[in-house]
Amino acid sequence: MSDTPREVLEAHARQRPHAAFLVSPETGRTLTYGALAREARRVARALAARGLRRGDKVAFYLHNSLQTVVLFLGAMAGGYVVVPLNLLAQRSQLAWVIGHCDCRLIYSARAYERTLAEALAEVHRTVEVVYLDPDAAQFPDEGAADDEWPEPVASRDAALLMYTSGTTGKPKGVLLDHANLLAAARHVAAWHGLGPQDRCLSALPLYHVNGQVIATLAPFVSGGSIVAPHRFSVSAWWHWVEHHAPSWLNVVPTILAYLVNAGLPAQVPRFRSVRFARSASAPLPPDLQRAFERSFGIPVIEAMGMTETASVVFCNPSDPARRKYGSVGLPCGVEAKVVDPASGRVLGDGMTGEICVRGPNVMSGYYKSPEETAAAFDREGWLRTGDLGYRDADGFYFVTGRLKELIVKGGENIAPREIDEALLRHPAVLEAAAVGVPDPDYGQEICAYVVLKPGAAADAEALRAHCQAELGRYKTPREFRFVAELPKGPSGKVQRLALAAAR
Repeated sequence: MSDTPREVLEAHARQRPHAAFLVSPETGRTLTYGALAREARRVARALAARGLRRGDKVAFYLHNSLQTVVLFLGAMAGGYVVVPLNLLAQRSQLAWVIGHCDCRLIYSARAYERTLAEALAEVHRTVEVVYLDPDAAQFPDEGAADDEWPEPVASRDAALLMYTSGTTGKPKGVLLDHANLLAAARHVAAWHGLGPQDRCLSALPLYHVNGQVIATLAPFVSGGSIVAPHRFSVSAWWHWVEHHAPSWLNVVPTILAYLVNAGLPAQVPRFRSVRFARSASAPLPPDLQRAFERSFGIPVIEAMGMTETASVVFCNPSDPARRKYGSVGLPCGVEAKVVDPASGRVLGDGMTGEICVRGPNVMSGYYKSPEETAAAFDREGWLRTGDLGYRDADGFYFVTGRLKELIVKGGENIAPREIDEALLRHPAVLEAAAVGVPDPDYGQEICAYVVLKPGAAADAEALRAHCQAELGRYKTPREFRFVAELPKGPSGKVQRLALAAAR
């Protein structure tokens, strides 16, 4: 079995050079495995020509595109460490990441020149920037040879340096090697039975680990293909499905919510090509899952991943009869357990504690942060995820919240997700997020941020009455705030701590 993405790529290029790997719906271009191999070698030689050596960091600040994928895979295959920069990051956070990651080179597009220049002005070292056309058919370095690789690559070489969203402080750089990434991608491919005949439609950004591993590397290792639009469009989604016939959809709950609310265009038929939709990166409310399945006739498989585990931890079975609504599923390629956060004692079924995991896809550590790396693992090498949850008698895991997001009201622990899901059952609510806010009597009270569906109406009293019926008086939010949108990370996960801090 191939040990690095380079070996996987070379095998595909030899065995099926004319098979499609990437389809760009905006341009109509298709990138075959043979062309991908040539372009990847071109990227690697271009980086070597600019003075980069094996293990050096190369960053990109780009939206999804043909060249973004070529750069992502080509740099890794060439032996360099890829650093995806988050297009949604604030200037100060972007500057901090660029300074911390030690990248020597950034690839970007002219559309982002001003934002990137403002961030680089705060970085106290020289970083070269190359601007390219993200939709170009060929990587821009015309002088780069494309017939050989400049450096050898080993499975335990670092391949990806991904920074967490940083909602609790400075972002942490998660260092993943080639073996981590291939293990995660192969777990996903095996779990869903992916093969060369499968095609994924995903608009999740390539600067997030879900877009990298689930949407790109899982089809890559299985010889399949991906349809990768620049960004999500509710109006274009089903037309992409109709035209490109994907066999599965890679989504997050926010995408499902917008699709359900928009409904199915009258001129578009239901699609027999789509076997399933895979939802991860944020909790999936069971009512939303059921609503999507009723509306479109496509089963949704809920999963869970982390940057620290190359986006793979749990997944529900593909068999609809075995799935459990509200559960993130069974361990997928990892060992898992639930422990008491204070003592580390393993808890029994049905008992809530911190979820810990261990497996070949788990990171080697946080970049330049030995103390944080040590704190993230226990003595036996289990990663402390920071997620609260429990395992049921059938081995399925349920996530109830984050340790740092738990609402403690009058000494009682309240999971924000329980309140979110109650609010989402109100017909006027599109999105909701509950957070704990300081209170002199209870320690914390509950504030709910709510996004209403377009054209819908509801006031605080209506939502308060709804929550009292669903949750009882104690768990009903004291305050309701109506907003146009919730702050989210690139994967669609709501940033509760940012909401609480902004009050």
